[in-house]
Amino acid sequence: MPQSTQIQKSELASRTIVGPDSDTRPTHALFHPNKLTMLRLLLAPIIITLLLTEGLYNAPLAALVVVLGSLTDWLDGYLARRWAVESDLGRLLDPVADKLILVAALIPLTTYGSVPAWIAVLLIGREVAVTGLRWVGERRNTVIESSGTGKYKTAFQMLALILLILDFDWWIFDFHRLGMIALWVSLILSLSSGVSYVRQFWRQVFQP
Repeated sequence: MPQSTQIQKSELASRTIVGPDSDTRPTHALFHPNKLTMLRLLLAPIIITLLLTEGLYNAPLAALVVVLGSLTDWLDGYLARRWAVESDLGRLLDPVADKLILVAALIPLTTYGSVPAWIAVLLIGREVAVTGLRWVGERRNTVIESSGTGKYKTAFQMLALILLILDFDWWIFDFHRLGMIALWVSLILSLSSGVSYVRQFWRQVFQP
């Protein structure tokens, strides 16, 4: 048998054929959802450090880190569903990572007067309250489903943080004004979804 034919056969044998019924779930993938969630946890101290220290490029870098956090948030959720590797650890840490990024950006923005303190208190308080309700629900073996507006709330929050961190005028666009509009939308969505969580909690825990 010619040597070239043997090489071609060995190459074909070494290939992995992935079909619709194949198990493509990686066991130690670089982009495993839980690893991406852990990465997002590490982004929070980077954001707050950049925003609370002086530097010519600190604000753009902090905005870039928030963008990275948003992208990894979407990616880890997508991969968890795609590879069917959703876990209790992921469900626990994913919302925590979102909240840490929100707090890490809101505290400096509030300190500098870019965001009214009462808005920051409402946003952070809502996140703490919902986390508490979920924790109590899990202790009582009750699942409180995520609100349908949750994804939009998070998207508007991240958009608002990016615009408020950059905070400059470009052509006819006032980033601070646009950021405050996005923040108001996220506040409305946050409070409405928070009310939905409270209603679910009350019905499932106190009115079984």
